[in-house]
Amino acid sequence: MEKIKGIKTEADLSKDEDLAIGIMNLISLEEHLFFTAQKTNNQKYLEMLNSIRGLRAKLMKKIVKNPKGEEWCISKHLLAASMRLVEVGTKEYNTDKNEANSYFNAAFELFSLFFAINLQIVGIEEIKSSDKHGSGFSSKFSEIIKKIVNCCREW
Repeated sequence: MEKIKGIKTEADLSKDEDLAIGIMNLISLEEHLFFTAQKTNNQKYLEMLNSIRGLRAKLMKKIVKNPKGEEWCISKHLLAASMRLVEVGTKEYNTDKNEANSYFNAAFELFSLFFAINLQIVGIEEIKSSDKHGSGFSSKFSEIIKKIVNCCREW
């Protein structure tokens, strides 16, 4: 928590959280446009995909600032994976709540890791080294994000 004090206020992160979820939906839309193009053999869907991709990249720049190494792609994939796991959890919820919750927890850990990287709370090297030791590094970020990101706070 000490590292993030002074980086952004709780209200600032609320906007970033909403923007990140919007970006997640744009990534999902890109995927759907791709598959629709392939299933229908209609190039117009690829043109729409390209347009959506441009918007998504423009919006990502508002959160993913000055990416180092492959942080841009890592950030995009963290959001994409988080979104897909939420969808799988939602589909699973009526069948097996425990299984659904495991997907939801994984989705939130990935979402939290996205913010940990982009708020520069942690570097990629720290994440890699902690994963080798199984320290539950990403769940620590989930706890931090729960405390500082509040989408319902509008002031």
